[in-house]
Order: sequence, then C-alpha cells, then structure tokens
Amino acid sequence: MNYRVQPSAQVDEQAEIGAGSSVWDLAQIREGARLGEGCVIGRGAYVGSGVRMGDNCKLQNYALVYEPAELGDGVFIGPAVVLTNDHNPRSVDPEGKQKRGGDWEAVGVRIADGASIGARSVCVAPVSIGRWAMVAAGAVVTKDVPDFALVVGVPARRVGWVGRTGVRLVERTDEPGLWECPQTGALYTEKDGLLTENEA
Repeated sequence: MNYRVQPSAQVDEQAEIGAGSSVWDLAQIREGARLGEGCVIGRGAYVGSGVRMGDNCKLQNYALVYEPAELGDGVFIGPAVVLTNDHNPRSVDPEGKQKRGGDWEAVGVRIADGASIGARSVCVAPVSIGRWAMVAAGAVVTKDVPDFALVVGVPARRVGWVGRTGVRLVERTDEPGLWECPQTGALYTEKDGLLTENEA
C-alpha cells in the first residue's frame, strides 16, 4: 500500500486511493470512489460512492463530498464544506414511505482544477465551479461560478477576480479590462463577464 490510512478511518475495499495520499482519523471513503495521487482527506471527512478526485486535492476536516461530485487536480475543500447531490431532498415519498437509493436521481457538483471552496460553504447541486475560482467561507453557491471568480454571500455572487495564487486581482488603470496579480504580475483579460489568462 503506497498511501496512508489512519486505523479509525473507513476506506471501502472498492475505493481507489492514489499513491502518496493520506486519509486521517474517522474519515469515510465509500465504494467506487477514486482519489488521485497526493490527496489529503481530513478528520471526519466523507467521500461518497463514485466520487472522482484528481491529484493533490485537500479535503479539510468534516467536509462532506456527496456523489456524483467530480473534483479536478489541486482542488481545496475547506472545513465543514458540503457538496450536495439532490434537487428535491425528502426523507419520504408523498405517501410517507421512506425513500431509498433508487427513488431519486443524484445530481453532482463539478469543481475544476485549482479551485478553492471556503470553510462551511455549501455548493447546491447541480453546479460547476470554474478553474482557480474561490468561494468565500460561508457562501451558498446556487449557480455556476466562472474561472478565476471570487464569489461571496448567500446566494453567492461575484465580487472580484483571483489569480492562481488566490490573491485578488487589481484592474489596470491604464487599460480597462486588464487585470494584474499584485503578487506575481501575471495578467488576465476580462471580456463578456469571463476572465482568461494572458500568455506569458
């Protein structure tokens, strides 16, 4: 075994764990889940059956990632984040009979490479989070988030842009629509509500 699992964690035999990954105390990884290399699953985190995670993802303590979520490479999921999976959650059907696995259709959250989801935020499926986007702590995401967007609030709304470092970008005064990372100097162009990286 080329990954580490704490004795109190539950990892199903049919889950796939990538090399160099760590699964900490009381975490649960269900059947069919697939984690890439170098992932860190924090204390008490939950990874649902069939969830797909890329390389170098971090799930902080008590994060809940319900199937059929898909996470790209380098995704950060903060403490106590919830990725939901049901349009119309009910414990029972209209006749009062308890619903089972086949009684509803799971919908997923998709998170692209490098994105970060802040502590105690909720992503309400189905929703997609773009590359390198950042969801602020406590936000409730109910619609798709574009690449590099910084979203906050309930419901979440875009309040700015962030670069690959996670630092908020600053618009150049000499050229509207051109954004710069104050940490690296990398440039980005905004057009029609979307942000793209400029070639170096």
